[in-house]
Amino acid sequence: MALISPLTPVFVAILCVVIALFFKNCRRAESEPKQKVSRAAGESSRPWVDEDLQDDTEISVRDNEDDDWVVSGTENLPHVPYSPSRYTVEEMLERSQQFYNLLNQRRSVRFISPEPVSREVIENVIRAAGTAPSGAHTEPWTFVVVDDAETKNKIREIVEEEEEINYKQRMGDKWVNDLRRLRTNWVKEYLDTAPYLILIFKQTYGILPDGKKKTHYYNEISVSISCGLLLAALQNVGLVTVTSTPLNCGPQLRLLLRRPANEKLLMLLPVGYPAPDATVPDLTRKDLSDIMVVV
Repeated sequence: MALISPLTPVFVAILCVVIALFFKNCRRAESEPKQKVSRAAGESSRPWVDEDLQDDTEISVRDNEDDDWVVSGTENLPHVPYSPSRYTVEEMLERSQQFYNLLNQRRSVRFISPEPVSREVIENVIRAAGTAPSGAHTEPWTFVVVDDAETKNKIREIVEEEEEINYKQRMGDKWVNDLRRLRTNWVKEYLDTAPYLILIFKQTYGILPDGKKKTHYYNEISVSISCGLLLAALQNVGLVTVTSTPLNCGPQLRLLLRRPANEKLLMLLPVGYPAPDATVPDLTRKDLSDIMVVV
């Protein structure tokens, strides 16, 4: 009769574990190619977003503990009295209705006249945009105004090249179909015809005279608010634009316009008068009950 070693159960257990892991890895290896194919197929249907449009402020604020990052100029900031205009209830109602009526006429216009526009008007609407609130009053925005025909044409070439790829490959069928009713595509004629292009860059951080970096808190939110004021200011003077976020064009446009590495393109606005034959989609806005909740 053969002798049975007391270690035999241990070896049997180990052998079972090894066999189990072997089959588990085999199943995983078989499934991985299918998963990769599935992910690859799904990528074309998901909206594709330029990394320039991602707001990483929270990460940078949390990680910026080294000596190169400083916050200065606010330690002994004086406060001054503030007394804005005050209106009667009747005046408030009238002003609020008039302002709503003005902004309710605002539309995204893709047919822009080459008719010249006063540079002073453009400067004033950008001043208005610069009154926006910003995180810790860092004012993390740069408005690049382009009126040179050659530069505008180079911008158009860069945008259209990338936009064609976006429409055909990156954006996905659902996104393209949603845009089809607005009759938009990668051809951006208005980038040549508009008297001005305003490119809005968010400053992801500031650079002080001594070379140290300054944290720009919530820079994307701050710059987005300023863009809203800019749109209202343009409407106020009778100019039109279309909000454009040229995906994947930021680095090329930053290089063309000689902007520093801490600036990332957030929005591009062609600005001018509407063309005489301009048309816009026949859209309606949501009712107040659909956008406001009273608690």
